Amino acid sequence: MASSTTLTTIPASLYNTTRGRSHREFTCRSLPSNAGIRSYPNATIRAKLGEKNTLQYRKLGDSDLEISEITLGTMTFGEQNTEKEAHELLSYSFDKGINAIDTAEAYPIPMKKETQGKTDLYIGSWLKSQPRDKVILATKVCGYSERSSYIRDNAKILRVDAANIRESVEKSLKRLNTDYIDLLQIHWPDRFVALFGEFYYDPSKWRPSVPFVEQLRAFKELIDEGKVRYIGVSNETSYGVMEFVHAAKVEGLPKIVSIQNNYSMIVRCRFEVDLVEVCHPKNCNIGLLSYSPLGGGVLSGKYLDANSEAAKKGRLKLFPGYMDRYNKSIAREATIKYVEVAKKHGLSPVELALGFARDRPFMTSSIIGATSLEQLKENIDAFLTTERPLPPQVLADIEDIFKRYRDPAFF
Repeated sequence: MASSTTLTTIPASLYNTTRGRSHREFTCRSLPSNAGIRSYPNATIRAKLGEKNTLQYRKLGDSDLEISEITLGTMTFGEQNTEKEAHELLSYSFDKGINAIDTAEAYPIPMKKETQGKTDLYIGSWLKSQPRDKVILATKVCGYSERSSYIRDNAKILRVDAANIRESVEKSLKRLNTDYIDLLQIHWPDRFVALFGEFYYDPSKWRPSVPFVEQLRAFKELIDEGKVRYIGVSNETSYGVMEFVHAAKVEGLPKIVSIQNNYSMIVRCRFEVDLVEVCHPKNCNIGLLSYSPLGGGVLSGKYLDANSEAAKKGRLKLFPGYMDRYNKSIAREATIKYVEVAKKHGLSPVELALGFARDRPFMTSSIIGATSLEQLKENIDAFLTTERPLPPQVLADIEDIFKRYRDPAFF
């Protein structure tokens, strides 16, 4: 854990960094006074050679969970990673101070009947040698699906109702080799919402859904039994968050403490324009766990050269059509611009993208995944060796590009 115990308000300019900075009351643990950070004359903004920032820990919403600012994503375990490789990645992460793992009953990705549940099994076998109370284990129950009935014993359609939730949790506990889950999240809503690359809500796709109160009552039963500690949502909207919070307050049911949504330099608007107010500590106090801070790996710049070894080994090449929203023409144009900004300031593209996500005042933890130890080291080092926060001139350049390419992954 970080040695500092004081809390500091982080100043942040979310939109126009050329004007006076606005102050947001999102808090995180402050850096120790001996962090040893300086700027180099050519605008290179790394920590001094041999020195690193301290990994920070933040309170997750209303919970008592002190979660590291990096959460290890595991969706490649069982598809792109063997069990041995998964254990190496897990052990290295925890050696570096990461204390949170994110998985899901649907993993690994891409979803397939033949591999479903392997991710959990790999984590479960690793957990056997770990002190359980030192690990924040987050998993997810599937939302509405007509194509993934194989996940349940006797269901043609997956729903977020009491029966589905209980079956999901019982099976997850068994695979994960544990008797409780720290954070249980709804992977995507039971009702229709625009998902995974869709931008606009289509009113014609409205369908009856499991009432919010009913979902919370099912979670309460599992919390009362000691099988779940806290609950959260994922791929959710402001409407959904507000309904869950309202239902919990009115009915005296457990309140959601987190939201796991997409956030990166090429996917910003959905959270910054709307959800940021809902999740503010003075309002609903919902912690953001952001996924794909590298835009599916695109913001690393590796896909700009389609013939490079890194591109050929990347998931966008291995699984054609998967996450292609991050690499289509407009998103690609934006990525080129961001890579140029990184070069201008002496940063790698990964350092720029993860430094940006790390420093958002509303960010609780960024979920980063890796298919190799080398890749994981690069991602963690991007958090720890890049000046904190990124200097105003870097943020100004990012904002200039954002004004021209607002959420290019959706268009």
